[in-house]
Amino acid sequence: MNAINETARFLIIDDHPLFREALHSAVRMAYPDVDTVEARSITEAMTLLADTKPFDLALLDLSMPDVHGFDGLLQLRTRHPRLPVVIVSGHEEPKIISEALSYGAAGFIPKSARKGDLAAAIRAVMEGAIYVPENYESQPPDPESADRAEMVRRLAKLTPQQLRVLQMLRQGLLNKQIAFELQVGETTVKAHVSEILRKLNVYSRTQAVIEVSKLDNADLFREQPL
Repeated sequence: MNAINETARFLIIDDHPLFREALHSAVRMAYPDVDTVEARSITEAMTLLADTKPFDLALLDLSMPDVHGFDGLLQLRTRHPRLPVVIVSGHEEPKIISEALSYGAAGFIPKSARKGDLAAAIRAVMEGAIYVPENYESQPPDPESADRAEMVRRLAKLTPQQLRVLQMLRQGLLNKQIAFELQVGETTVKAHVSEILRKLNVYSRTQAVIEVSKLDNADLFREQPL
């Protein structure tokens, strides 16, 4: 994108009020006339993204109250694949940056960056670049990362309703419980589960849960600064 007009919209997804304000300030420095909207959780962000008026960029904190690890990024990428998502996080380790980029992030901005650097990074992404910190050194690919990236591509094939069913499967809910939550029949739930298994190329709901759970990467976020 070479230019941006005053009708463009940015979505700031962060549960910390002070940092939301810092991001607002950086966005205004980069694009004074852009409309910015806040979300304090991934759930709230998904509601806003369902609006008929689209967003041009999302700025996402990895540490959100209703998700863990890369779950928030994965939900945004699978349900809104055309929306550029930039991670703005206190987790600045090269492996985390590499994982975020492999899952389709349009850039990674450390929360420690100065406001001017934040603004420059936002401009770079809006102009089509993939932004990473200056001192970032890309990590060599490993088989596990390739497998996770492939699973992300498969998840992108799921419909929003199928993603909801998958999330409920991960919570251990039975078909009748999922049917109650979604207010649909059990036959419909069974059809969704069958499609989930087919699209993820797995043979059972247990295998689906295990494979998707590998995307959490809990070890990457253990004992890291927020």
